[in-house]
Amino acid sequence: MIYPINASDKLGFSEIKEFIKAKCLSEPGKEMVEKVQPQARFDQIDRFLRQTSEFKSIIQFDAALPVDHMYPIKPLAEKARVEGAFLLEEEFHRVLLSLRTVFAIIRYFNEREGQYPNLTLLFEHLPIEKSIVRSIEQIIDDKGKMKGNASRLLLALTQEILKAEQEARKRIDSIYKTAQGNGWTADGSLTIRDGRLCIPILAENKRKLKGLIHDESATGQTAYIEPEEVFHLNNKIRDLEFERRREVIRILISLTDELRPHIPLLFSYHGLLSKLDFVRAKALFAIDIEAEMPELSKDAEINLINARHPLLYLNSKKDGPTIVPLNIKIDDVQRVIVVSGPNAGGKSVCMKTVGLLQIMLQSGILIPAEATSKIGVFKQIFADIGDDQSIESDLSTYSAHLSKMKHFTEFANGKTLILIDEFGTGTDPLFGGPIAEAVLEVLNKQQIRGVVTTHYSNLKGFASNTEGLENASMLFDNVAMKPLYILQIGKPGSSYAFEIAQKIGLKKEIIHLAKQKIGTQQKKVDTLLVDLERDKKDVYDTKVAINKREKELERLNAEVQDLQQYLEENKRVILKEAKEEAKHILKTANKLIENTIADIKTVQADKEKTKDIRQQFESVTQQLTKQKVVAKPQVVQDAAVDNSVLEVGDWVRINDSNTEAQVLELAKNNVILAMGDLRTVQKRANVTKLRSKDAKKAAKKSTGAFSADSVSSFNPELDVRGMRTEDAIQKLEQVLDRAVMIGYPSLKIIHGKGDGILRKFIRDYLRKYSQVSRYEDEHPDRGGDGITYAYL
Repeated sequence: MIYPINASDKLGFSEIKEFIKAKCLSEPGKEMVEKVQPQARFDQIDRFLRQTSEFKSIIQFDAALPVDHMYPIKPLAEKARVEGAFLLEEEFHRVLLSLRTVFAIIRYFNEREGQYPNLTLLFEHLPIEKSIVRSIEQIIDDKGKMKGNASRLLLALTQEILKAEQEARKRIDSIYKTAQGNGWTADGSLTIRDGRLCIPILAENKRKLKGLIHDESATGQTAYIEPEEVFHLNNKIRDLEFERRREVIRILISLTDELRPHIPLLFSYHGLLSKLDFVRAKALFAIDIEAEMPELSKDAEINLINARHPLLYLNSKKDGPTIVPLNIKIDDVQRVIVVSGPNAGGKSVCMKTVGLLQIMLQSGILIPAEATSKIGVFKQIFADIGDDQSIESDLSTYSAHLSKMKHFTEFANGKTLILIDEFGTGTDPLFGGPIAEAVLEVLNKQQIRGVVTTHYSNLKGFASNTEGLENASMLFDNVAMKPLYILQIGKPGSSYAFEIAQKIGLKKEIIHLAKQKIGTQQKKVDTLLVDLERDKKDVYDTKVAINKREKELERLNAEVQDLQQYLEENKRVILKEAKEEAKHILKTANKLIENTIADIKTVQADKEKTKDIRQQFESVTQQLTKQKVVAKPQVVQDAAVDNSVLEVGDWVRINDSNTEAQVLELAKNNVILAMGDLRTVQKRANVTKLRSKDAKKAAKKSTGAFSADSVSSFNPELDVRGMRTEDAIQKLEQVLDRAVMIGYPSLKIIHGKGDGILRKFIRDYLRKYSQVSRYEDEHPDRGGDGITYAYL
């Protein structure tokens, strides 16, 4: 499908695979990445892309998929398939962990039935055979060791060995004390020699103690003797251990025999884990390059919108230059795009971006382009990139190019995508140009699709006058003398050879002499192209400025409309409150008049008393007329702020406490906010989004108030050795709470081994603590079960 074989490597596909392999958790997953190749079947490509897109949604928006243990089951199943062979304890443990992962994954998708239909196809009709897990769990413990009660005989042998070891230790301790009392022993205590516990005896006393001499000191003054009584006991222990080992092997053989009928199912489980690991790695890579799933077409067409070269994009994320997106369309009308323009202007990157994204898409990998992009499926991808000269094959650079052109013209068709870099170079331009034009004419008649880069003027002219070919150029700022990396369809571009030479500092007389040596017609064409580029640049800059102005006007218009709506709402509120206040005043006034009349009647129109009543009436009337309708103060600038469009990272003000905070997560009607190290949950209605100016102030204030010192001063290692259980749990609770507040990922809890009581209480507490996702022992070389790691 791809010609030549190394074309995909030259386009950068091997590097893409290396990035994806780095995301895999298992070797089988990496092997699948290594084998991935572009496909030509539409339904297969569509399924692979949708699986990756669905896994990407799981990673970004759903609960984590349980993929803690993804050991390769296939080699273990192949070993177990052989009659008479048996799996070791640690191998059964790996099978057990992998099967638990498989069953957890199947349950995960069963709980989300219909939500991820394409991923569900990976394990459709795959049963959960719990009998395998139960059989292994009866024999193997969670540490990968055989349980002491795996069989009655094993339990009896284990107890007998323990009893014999205790007896041997008791006897040697007694003999050692007697030898010490008699003054026979050398300095030091009991020691191990040849795997046996021995007593250090002075050389002159070694005949006084019956036993086997295992070793002597370098000076010969000390002999290491195993007492005769203990020697026989240790031999008995050794015999019991051999018998126990035989019983262990018998149990493992029996368990392997039980597993053997399920070998085909184990292969299916292995395939599921490998495929999920593979799809997961593709999804993680898609997130890294901000990839989307475009619209897939059955026609041979390409319409890339805001596409980016994935490798350049990854480099740009590491403080590199900003990537200029590519927009290019290849269809029935413009089948071949002939790209010209200045050196180092981005022609080759444009062509390689098209080729690499096409290979990625047909390999089931999401591409860094808008989801509105539309890409078809090609049966063949031919590429001529770089120098393929070969001494062994007696090929020069140009011969290598011509051999590829021969293959292209013989096998290309309407379902072929052809990519040619620097078309026609490698030989005398006087002959290379016409040959390239002839090849392009033949390929065009075969209805191929493709991208061709060139500096040859005859190819630019041929593309302008030929149906199916379309000129394009990479824009160049001939004032600042730098490329813009923007593809412009419709017109050819100048190579800007003289302008670039002048900028580099080549002598003027050399440039002038060179201009005289080229033909007058060619000089006019090149000058015309330069002027055309300048005009295009002016038009482009004007278009950008107009678009910017239109967006600004749209924003201002939206703000004005929001403000008008706010004023209208306020106006209605003020009028309503004014009417209510007027009703209240009128009601109060009527009541006052009625009371005044009643008072006058009561005093029977007494002159002095009536005068006092009149003064009281006027005083109350003045107070009522002074009252004004006061609307609740509202901040006009917040009118245009819409809380319904809150996003993660926005700054808001909590209405109840007038406190500023930053949005961490959005969940239906609630928002999770961060105030420095603290976290809080508020209703959306109880927060007001800050404008950009106020948000910057809040962010600056937050940075000053909550520095990184609080995080850097936090110690994730907690030592509770020697503490009482209550004190240890209290200390652990404080450290856990602080770790959750600052978002720390894990804690190291040193509790020691001892009788294991403190370890048990600590783990019981961690199990109840909802923020702890899991916990595990330290590596045996660094403390083992005396240290617990808790992951948040």
